[in-house]
Amino acid sequence: MTEPSKNDLLQLFQPFGVITKLVMLRAKNQALIQMQDIPSAVNALQFYANVQPSIRGRNVYVQFSSHQELTTMDQNTQGRGDEPNRILLVTIHHMLYPITVDVLHQVFSPHGFVEKIVTFQKSAGFQALIQYQSRQSAVVARTALQGRNIYDGCCQLDIQYSNLDELQVNYNNERSRDFTNPNLPTEQKGRSSQPGYGDAGGMYALQATGRAVPFPQMANAAAIAAAFGGGLPPGISGTNDRCTVLVSNLNPDRIDEDKLFNLFSLYGNIVRIKLLRNKPDHALIQMGDGLQAELAVNFLKGAMLFEKPMEVNFSKHPNITQGADTHEYINSNLNRFNRNAQKNYRYCCSPTKMIHLSTLPQDLTEEEIVSHLEEHGTIVNTKLFEMNGKKQALVLFETEEQATEALVCKHATSVSGSIIRISFSQLQAI
Repeated sequence: MTEPSKNDLLQLFQPFGVITKLVMLRAKNQALIQMQDIPSAVNALQFYANVQPSIRGRNVYVQFSSHQELTTMDQNTQGRGDEPNRILLVTIHHMLYPITVDVLHQVFSPHGFVEKIVTFQKSAGFQALIQYQSRQSAVVARTALQGRNIYDGCCQLDIQYSNLDELQVNYNNERSRDFTNPNLPTEQKGRSSQPGYGDAGGMYALQATGRAVPFPQMANAAAIAAAFGGGLPPGISGTNDRCTVLVSNLNPDRIDEDKLFNLFSLYGNIVRIKLLRNKPDHALIQMGDGLQAELAVNFLKGAMLFEKPMEVNFSKHPNITQGADTHEYINSNLNRFNRNAQKNYRYCCSPTKMIHLSTLPQDLTEEEIVSHLEEHGTIVNTKLFEMNGKKQALVLFETEEQATEALVCKHATSVSGSIIRISFSQLQAI
């Protein structure tokens, strides 16, 4: 059996945050991984305390290291720090939006003629080599851009001088470009470093302030792509612009707007909801944007709710007109995607038998959880645990329908004075 590679380890830990350093200790069958920050490391450790990670059929065990900081000999093999050179080594931290050659060219070309750009993924994160025509241009660019964000609040530039003398560019595409030779082939398209978002750079306008004005839809697409490891989930195109969905075959005796909000807010922010009085088993739900609507349609079509399979489709109405029979949620603090959008996209899935409860009272017992939820179905197992000092729980029901009912009815309810939050968990067992 082949040995685990750095890429295998990156796939295990990149969903939890930026990995800044990775050292393989092959003689000891160990590896050391340094995350961008402590919460990322804690989240990874807590997750793999509940889920046994494996690489190529071999179990992997995760624990904190006694090392506070990793020093690697090869960390600067392409960078030489402060000795000026016309080629810059750029590392992008907190990369919430996809970065392409076009985006980098927009950022770096105001400081001089950019001859070549090459992008690649390394253990330190997403990196690029930028070759200027002159060394002076590179010095000016580094001085102006070091530590700046490409987009507001994310995609921070960490710039060193490279020790390379000349970049070799074989293809002109979204990952590499020779601006002095526009006739290079684009190569046969393999797996893009940013699948489906090769032209995303053209969707953003970089302003003089360093802030970006992304189309909201593309911003969310980028967050989803990053959350799912670089590509969208199967069945999601990322191109839908219809924000309103029509839900039918509901149980009119048991459904209401808040219950629909609790379920559909798993896939995006809710603007407003309208139950159709002339068709009591129908409802219109306006999502934050077309991507969020597409996630809801994809993951909830056919899901069982109150003994009936829901029909979820895009509506012909672009939005819902506000009125006496609409419920407004645009300013609700229960909308999940105003904070931690990337994390919430990562947890998007079809209904499962397992639900995850958070913001629980610190002294809550498993018996109290069972008592709060057991009216909705047979509870097979429960587990209380702490993450970042906060009490959370997993509850496994006998069927997806029972778990869905518990979520719909009990999300945002009060338990011992705390408003609890419930979502589906993709874990298979406790």
